[in-house]
Amino acid sequence: MEGTVLRAVNLSAYFGDNRVVKGVNLSIPEKMVTTVMGPSGCGKTTLIRCFNRMHELIPGAKVEGKAYLREEDIYALNPMVIRRRIGMVFQRPNPFPTMSIYDNAIAGYKLNNFKLSREESDRLVEESLKKAALWDEVKDYLRRKGTFLSGGQQQRLCIARALAMNPDLLLLDEPTSALDPKATAHIEHLMTELKETVTLILVTHNIAQAGRVSNFTAFLYLGELVEFGPTELLHTAPKDRRTEEFLTGKFG
Repeated sequence: MEGTVLRAVNLSAYFGDNRVVKGVNLSIPEKMVTTVMGPSGCGKTTLIRCFNRMHELIPGAKVEGKAYLREEDIYALNPMVIRRRIGMVFQRPNPFPTMSIYDNAIAGYKLNNFKLSREESDRLVEESLKKAALWDEVKDYLRRKGTFLSGGQQQRLCIARALAMNPDLLLLDEPTSALDPKATAHIEHLMTELKETVTLILVTHNIAQAGRVSNFTAFLYLGELVEFGPTELLHTAPKDRRTEEFLTGKFG
């Protein structure tokens, strides 16, 4: 696929002897939102955690197969480099509680011992908070703790923290599941804006959300990639009966 940012080739993931992701082949197109959708426990989160080398942090976990970031072998690169290039935002907002909003925004640089001048720090903080549509709301409170913010603002701060590293790819693992409808709408709008500059992979069980924000959808069931294609086509004319049954609410 032209303009592919990430490619999984026969990728499997295990917890001990239990294979929870089964031989997935997938190409993620650049500067679009790709949704990974499926019922609970189907391997969605495990799959994306393979992409940024977080799966292997779990004792007894392992990965087989290949994954490539812009044709570089993810498993041949330093995991810390991969996690800078593939950012991740989790289900629950997790700003560092002891850090200010300002320090949270550039936490990736601090944790990786990058030396930034005050001018560089100020620029990165402002740029990343603007990209996350948060700057106007927090610019007068940058020295307050990140936990001072509402849930939706905290999640946008976590998005800003990931964007500050200028990643190739941003993984969003059910980023609105802990948020109210208004905050959810804000994050969804942000996702559609962000794809102008960064590729997004969104894990969600929310079919309507996938329909609203994504360009492509991958449907996972029991660890297998059942179907992948343009979201509109997959939602209106799925090729596989299991996809259709999931979309019509027969299971989930």
